[in-house]
This record gives sequence, structure tokens and C-alpha cells, in this order.
Amino acid sequence: MSKKQIYIQVTYVEPYFDTSELQHRPTHFDRNYNLKRFMYASPFTMDTNRAHGSLPEQYKRKTILTVERAFPYVKTRTGVIDRERLILSPIEVAIEDLQKKTDELRAAIQQEPADPKILQMVIQGCISTAVNQGPLEVANIFLNPIMNGLELPNIHHNRLRLCFKEFTRRLAEALKRNKTLIHADQREYQKDLENKFTKFTESLQPLLSACKQTAIIETTLTNNKRNKRRYQLVTLGSFVK
Repeated sequence: MSKKQIYIQVTYVEPYFDTSELQHRPTHFDRNYNLKRFMYASPFTMDTNRAHGSLPEQYKRKTILTVERAFPYVKTRTGVIDRERLILSPIEVAIEDLQKKTDELRAAIQQEPADPKILQMVIQGCISTAVNQGPLEVANIFLNPIMNGLELPNIHHNRLRLCFKEFTRRLAEALKRNKTLIHADQREYQKDLENKFTKFTESLQPLLSACKQTAIIETTLTNNKRNKRRYQLVTLGSFVK
């Protein structure tokens, strides 16, 4: 790119809500009306020449824009009055991607009337051989060091563990739902999906268990230290007259 020219990059934005705001916007209408904050995401790595990298290298920059007038509006454009940037670490990017997959499963399960083709497509995208490496690779990269005692879990590891727990629960629901929708000629296909799901959960379970147990041990040690310090303070205070 030339330093003598000004470049305009056109991208799309989507409505942005924080956790507290979502509680006050429960319906589809609420989440598509009176919108003043929007967000777009930009993937990047620490290597400035690459936007995309492997899982441990992949960061994401979220840019949150606040506009002058709420949409829908009589005009199609309005001014931006505030800009905020959030940086997601690689494990936070992985958590967000897994949550999106879980949301896709939930939507496919709850769709009425049920659409077997969409449901099967979503299931296939989660546990097929071609892409099954994705979720398992996430677990291996971010949770395997904890299982091997190389790292202590932090809040992001616990969030990832809980996301995997919800993800596998939704997968099981989706398979159960699909079983009620298929015809006789798809029984082998259903059996194959169930076998892949079993292998997936068997590979995942040791990683999740190790993360949970380590978190419990760390919490217990922290509480013991805190209680010991309180005991020492109380004992010391008893001698102060």
C-alpha cells in the first residue's frame, strides 16, 4: 500500500450487547430494535504480516462502535461518537468459536418444524472426521498442559471446560433429536454419527476431568491459606489488650 494514498475498507458490523444488556433484550425484536452499539472483529497474530495463524497464535480484535442515532433510523447512515477496542487472547477466541457452535446446535434442535437436513449438517460440522480435529485440537492445545501438570488453570481454562461440557450436551441432544427424524435408510448414518460422538467424548473427558480436579485443588489450597491467615490474625488479636 502506498503511503501517499488513503484507503477505505468496507466491512459489516453486527449489533453488540454486553451480558447485562442481553438480560433486558430477551426477544428477537428487542435485539434488532433501538440499536446504538455495533461490533466488527479483526483476526490478527503477533506477526504483523499474518492475519491468521494456528490456534495458539490466533488473536482477535473487537472494535465496538457507538453511533449517534439508534437504528433502525430514517437515514441509512449516522455518525460514530465512540469507539472501544477489546483484544481476545487465543484461548478466548477458541471459547467464542465453541460458543458459536453450541448456539448453532441449540438453534437446530429447537427449530420448529424440525429440519433434518439442517440438523444433520450442523451435527456433521461438529463431529465429522474432516473437522472433528477442530474441537479436539482446541482441548489438546489449551487443556493438555494442565493435565500434564505444566500449567495451573485460570478463569479462561475453566470457561473453556464449561463450554465443552455444554457443547457435548447439546451434541447429545442433537443426535437424540435426529434419531427421531430419520428414515430407515439413514440408520447406518445415525449409527456412524453416534460412534464418532462416543470417540469424541472419550478423547475429551480426561482433559476436562484433569482441568476440573486441578481447579478444585487450587481453590482448596487458596482457601486453606486464607483461613490460616485469618486464624493467625485472630490469634494475634487475642494478645492485644
